[in-house]
Amino acid sequence: MILALAGGVGGAKLAAGLESALDRPQDLLTVVNTGDDFEHLGLSICPDLDTVMYTLSGRANPETGWGHAGESWNFLEALGALGGEDWFRLGDRDLATHVERTRRLRAGETLSRVTADLAARLGVPSRIAPMSDDPVRTVVETPDGDLPFQEYFVRRRCEPAVRGLRFEGAPAARMSAAFEAALADPGLDGVVVCPSNPYLSIDPILAVPGVRAALAGCAAPVVAVSPIVGGRAIKGPAAKIMEELGVEVSAAAVAARYRGLLDGFVLDETDRPLAAAIGSEGAAGARAPLRVTVEQTIMRTGEDRTRLAAQVLGFARLLHDR
Repeated sequence: MILALAGGVGGAKLAAGLESALDRPQDLLTVVNTGDDFEHLGLSICPDLDTVMYTLSGRANPETGWGHAGESWNFLEALGALGGEDWFRLGDRDLATHVERTRRLRAGETLSRVTADLAARLGVPSRIAPMSDDPVRTVVETPDGDLPFQEYFVRRRCEPAVRGLRFEGAPAARMSAAFEAALADPGLDGVVVCPSNPYLSIDPILAVPGVRAALAGCAAPVVAVSPIVGGRAIKGPAAKIMEELGVEVSAAAVAARYRGLLDGFVLDETDRPLAAAIGSEGAAGARAPLRVTVEQTIMRTGEDRTRLAAQVLGFARLLHDR
């Protein structure tokens, strides 16, 4: 069994690769960040969960990586004409997901149960679970004041400088049942931290009580794939946030941020010169020594995703057999 931690487009791509590379797709559980979730127009919106769900079902827009392929925008256009809030783009197909999720949550179902059922109905062969069924909300601290995540990310287009991040609700949250069970399962073969934004996608997962300790004490190898290649983020504002927080924009800085949780770290070929230093610095971590492997990590095609996933799984097996 493989547990993947993901958020957003990069995480969804590698999760799709893992699903393809495994002999039994049902052996993959992808646990997804919910710090991005919010209520909009009275609907419960779960952007990262939906990106993963649409990607694994083959329905994601191939140009954006998020939303439905072949989407239409009649609702949004009509809403704008009425003076409604149309800054968050809700396509017509996507809207159906949010309406049905909201109905079921208000009827008392958990986010885990709703997500599992929606994914199954869309034909996702593997398993998807939220990091928690309790609300955790990312707040971005900026010179303009504290901003809810989607206000910062979508409405303000990541323009305000980031001075800090906090995850409201995290101290009182509990891991989802599937997440907790996977981390405790003696049959777990590996944990993959996908190349998602460390600050906006992975940190909210790590903020849920018990997650860090479970990863640090996990008997299975924990492997992360760097989302920073050649000093740049493949997608999204990770590099901008790192600069604004005074952190070096490098794969080495990402490895250092995860120190103590990892057994292995996957670098892109571009960053091969960093491998030796990352491995030696990792020796100070609780799961030391940190092993580093170098692969082509940029995923432009489905073949790229499967190839990288197979390499990551092979690396995890190597660490497992040590």
